[in-house]
Amino acid sequence: MPAIDGVLGLFLMVPLVLTVWRLIAGPTLVDRMVALDMLSGLAVAIAAVTAASTGRREFLDVGFGLALIGFVGTCAFAAFLERKGRRTR
Repeated sequence: MPAIDGVLGLFLMVPLVLTVWRLIAGPTLVDRMVALDMLSGLAVAIAAVTAASTGRREFLDVGFGLALIGFVGTCAFAAFLERKGRRTR
C-alpha cells in the first residue's frame, strides 16, 4: 500500500505545481481566484488520500471543512466581483 500512496502523492503534485504557477502568474484577479479554488480542491484530495492511507477518519473531517471553507470563499468572491462590476458601469 505505501507504493500506491507514493504514486497518488506524485499524481497530486502535478496539478499542485501548475495551480501554484497560475496563482503567481495569473494575469487577472479571476485567474488567481480560480487557482485558489483549485488549491482548496487539491487540499481536499490530499486529505482524502491521507485518510485512506493512514486509516484515520479525522482527515475526512479536515477535508470536509476545507471544502466548506473553499465553497464559501468562492461564493463571497463571486459576490464581490458582481458588486465591483455594477460599480464600474
